Amino acid sequence: MPLLYSIGKITVGKAMTLGWRPHVEGLEHIPATGGAIFAGNHLSVADELFLGAVVPRHIAFWAKAEYFRGGGIGGNVTKFVMEGLGAIKVERGGGRAALAAFDGAIPVLKAGDMVAVYPEGTRSPDGRLYRGRTGVARLAVAAGVPIIPVGMLGTEKVQPIGQRLPRPAQGKVTIKFGAPISTAGRSDDRTALRTLTDEVMAEIQKLTGQEYVPRYAPPRAEAPEATPEA
Repeated sequence: MPLLYSIGKITVGKAMTLGWRPHVEGLEHIPATGGAIFAGNHLSVADELFLGAVVPRHIAFWAKAEYFRGGGIGGNVTKFVMEGLGAIKVERGGGRAALAAFDGAIPVLKAGDMVAVYPEGTRSPDGRLYRGRTGVARLAVAAGVPIIPVGMLGTEKVQPIGQRLPRPAQGKVTIKFGAPISTAGRSDDRTALRTLTDEVMAEIQKLTGQEYVPRYAPPRAEAPEATPEA
């Protein structure tokens, strides 16, 4: 585990677990070694903070490419932090840029690290679970790693859309991990990837109990997040 990530777990991570005392289920489904993808619903920016706080292993999170370019004292510090955390660089925008980000995650996964992906591609605008994009399946099959479904509950109360920082002691947060979904022998053709993605979303829905919407979530007006569309 990178040193800065370890420091973050005993500072920010500990603050998250002590401040909100999240209820966690299914930690036994997280493998002790080997690459894997966490695929979760997305209610809040705080989802990543809570996920990093409760998962005992290192997660290679995504970060905007601008953070890696440095420039000036602040920029160089940010670059140092991103590299020290083991973050994956993401060029802003979809299409080819997003595919390049996923290509960059394949060697990370094959080396035995873990990555988090939000198949909905954006935060849910209304708390419902929307149709998943197939990038998570494509990435898992290409890297040959399992997908671990994750269900987040209550994080939208801790940090609603538009809130810059988590609200102290707001609401009960629950994090549920499902059994890993194997990708061994799975095809990478479009139909097979769609089937796998739908299977992942069904498992997430079982964990969260959210109402499922069989269409993609509407894009938000704000600037895109660091995590590429899946």
